[in-house]
Amino acid sequence: MLALAWIPATLLAALAQVGRNGLQAGLVDEIGTLGATQVRFIFGLPFALLILAAGRMLLGEGAPTFTGAAMGYALLGAVAQIAATALMLMAMARRSFGVAYAYIKTEPILVALFGLALLGDRLAAIGWAGIVIATGGILLVSIDPRNWRALVTEWRPMALGIAAGGGFGLSAVAFRGAITALEGGSAFNHALTIMTVSLAIQSLLLGAWLLAFDRRAFIGSLRVWRQSLGAGFLGALATAAWFVAFSLTAAANVRTLALAEMPAAALVSRKVSGRALGPREWVGLALVMGGIALMMAQAVR
Repeated sequence: MLALAWIPATLLAALAQVGRNGLQAGLVDEIGTLGATQVRFIFGLPFALLILAAGRMLLGEGAPTFTGAAMGYALLGAVAQIAATALMLMAMARRSFGVAYAYIKTEPILVALFGLALLGDRLAAIGWAGIVIATGGILLVSIDPRNWRALVTEWRPMALGIAAGGGFGLSAVAFRGAITALEGGSAFNHALTIMTVSLAIQSLLLGAWLLAFDRRAFIGSLRVWRQSLGAGFLGALATAAWFVAFSLTAAANVRTLALAEMPAAALVSRKVSGRALGPREWVGLALVMGGIALMMAQAVR
C-alpha cells in the first residue's frame, strides 16, 4: 500500500496548487507578477522547514546523507522551475498565449522523455499511450479549433511554450533525481529534505534577482505578508506532496495523474457558471480520463 501512496499525494498536491495559484493571482494587481511569484518561495520556505521538522519527528529519522548528484539535481530542478515560470510569464504577456499554452501542456510527454533519458524511468507501452491520449485531451479542451493552424505557424509562442513545458518537465525529473540520490533514511524523509533545499535555493536566487533588478516587487511581497501566508502554506504543502509522489514513482506518472485536476475544475465551473460544456470539451475530458486510466493501469501493476 505504501507504494501507492503517490496517488493520494499527487491529488493533494494538485488541489493545494490550485488554492495557491488562486491566492497568488489575487496578489498580482497589488505587487506585480514577479512579486506574487516570489511569495511562493519566500513564504513557503518557513512552512517547508516546519513540515520537514514534523516529518522527521514522526519518522524518527535524522538528516539523510547528501551526495554530489543530489545537490546537482536539486540545483538543476530549482533553476529549471524558475526559468520555466519566467518563460510562461513571458508567453502570458503576448496575444498568442493560447499557442504557447498548448505547448506548455505537453509537459507530461516531456517529463516521460526526460525521465527516461536522465534517470532511466521506463514506462510500459500502455503508459506512453495513456500520457499521449491524456495530453491530447487537454489540448482539445484548451484550444479553440479555429486556432489549431496557429500551432504550427506561430514560431515564437511555439518556442516559448516548448521551452516552458520543457523547463517544468526537467524540474520534475531533476527533483526526483535529487530525492533518489540521497543516502540513508526513508523515501518520505528524502522528499521533504529536497523540498526544503529546493525552496531555499529558489528563495535565494529569485530574492537576489529581485533585490538587484526589481526591489519594489521584493519589498511589496514582504509588505503583504498577511495575505501571503496562505499562499506560502499551500505552496509548501503542494511541494511536499509533489515530492513525496516523486519519491515513489516516475515523475511522468505523477504529472499525468495531476491532469485529473482539469476535468474536476471544468465540472465545478459548469455548476458554478451554469454554462454547458460543448461536444469538443466533453470529448477532450473523456480523453483525459481515458489516458489517465491507461497510465494508472501500468503504474499500479
